[in-house]
Amino acid sequence: MAKHILVLNLLTVTCALVVAFEPSPLQDFCVADPSGSARVNGFACMDPKLAQANHFTFSGLHVAGNTSNPLGSRVTPVTVAQIPGLNTLGASLARIDYAPWGVIPPHVHPRATEILTVIEGSLDVGFVTSNPENRLITKVLKKGDVFVFPIGLAHFQRNVGHGNAFSISALSSQNPGVITIANAVFGSNPSIADDLLAKAFQLDKSVVGQLQTKS
Repeated sequence: MAKHILVLNLLTVTCALVVAFEPSPLQDFCVADPSGSARVNGFACMDPKLAQANHFTFSGLHVAGNTSNPLGSRVTPVTVAQIPGLNTLGASLARIDYAPWGVIPPHVHPRATEILTVIEGSLDVGFVTSNPENRLITKVLKKGDVFVFPIGLAHFQRNVGHGNAFSISALSSQNPGVITIANAVFGSNPSIADDLLAKAFQLDKSVVGQLQTKS
């Protein structure tokens, strides 16, 4: 009997939590106010009476990014940092340009799923599943193809065509974040101990030192 009462109590608490959760917005929008002193999961809202069209606008996504860099790629983000009106709406965009054989190195978006559409060119894309399988799921995409990178999984893109390429990505957060694996591991500040990295990656400490210098 006591066990049945415990189960009923747990169900009651669970239902109460579900009912108490309000997924719908309680106002039309919440334009980000970076100067706000409130500490919330996101930016504080400015007075909605002060909202203007420019708070919901970004210009220039048609302009190709400069890919003259060692990676041969350039990301043009359209997040809450560029459009304050995206605050709390759970959506953002990015244009990604690639020189021939340009890459977006393995990275993670800790707060967003990404759906990528190839606009021009051919891209080799993929992601790696979590431990213990660490299975690589990869595909070469052509113009008009779409691919999904699940939230939190390491993924990459590479231009495998003979000319320039570009893609558009939609992300399920106004502030998806990005963690580039190599930079995080070998370029942290302060540095992760080189003997730890040498053991973790089964590398000579001198190689670890070189990687840390490059990152």
